[in-house]
Amino acid sequence: MTTPLKIGLSPRFLHKAPRELGFRGKTLQYLEQSVAHWLMTLDTLVFMLPSIEGGGLLRRGNIRPEDYVAELDALVLQGGSDVSPLTYGESPLKAEWTGDRVRDLYEIDLLQAFIARGKPVLGICRGLQLINVAFGGTLYQDISAQHGGGEEHYDPDAFDQHFHDITFTPGSTLSRLYPGVEKTRVNSIHHQAVKVLGSDLKVEALSVPDSVVEAVRWQGASYVLGVQWHPEFHDPADARLLDGYPLLKEFLAEAKRVKTGVAEAVKA
Repeated sequence: MTTPLKIGLSPRFLHKAPRELGFRGKTLQYLEQSVAHWLMTLDTLVFMLPSIEGGGLLRRGNIRPEDYVAELDALVLQGGSDVSPLTYGESPLKAEWTGDRVRDLYEIDLLQAFIARGKPVLGICRGLQLINVAFGGTLYQDISAQHGGGEEHYDPDAFDQHFHDITFTPGSTLSRLYPGVEKTRVNSIHHQAVKVLGSDLKVEALSVPDSVVEAVRWQGASYVLGVQWHPEFHDPADARLLDGYPLLKEFLAEAKRVKTGVAEAVKA
């Protein structure tokens, strides 16, 4: 029997939990179940990776991000709150765009640790933005305010039922992964977006008609891909939406390839 791949999933942070939840004064770390279930459709084991910073009543011991990497085959950076403008050297233009710098710094540490071991990383929505910033890029703090024509990217009332069109960059890996697809629809619930592209990142998809960056891939030694949309929110029965499974299969195939290579190196 084949051993399932072990996929690490970075948590969302809730620093001020609603009083009715009973966690007054505590930070919650959690995941949105759709992304975990999407990963599990191809028989993976999913592990949420709680942050390891100090503080609180408990001591975390000597656990480091590298210890997670040693036990896992790949990392997914899920969506959630804004990336803090402070993380890419700017000040928030509005108080509500302050973002979550605590999560930023933790996820950048995770990302760098997985890259150092050559293990694949997939960023979803905020995850793409975090990847761009980690490689030295910047973001539009708000698409409609700074880019223009971007109102179709964010509708909190529609949430996972809000969609727009994208197109793949000619010759990109995504264009080869989806042959014959010139334009398709994806879920869109973001008001931030890539402004200055990070070092050694290549754009693989753009929104239609306003050309907001929708996917980036690292040109370095290991697999790092970020998509601005939420493939886990796409109904497989809806032919109008981009099928998320080719993307997932590519990511997991790379995780398996790296895992097999490590195992063979150990045997040798």
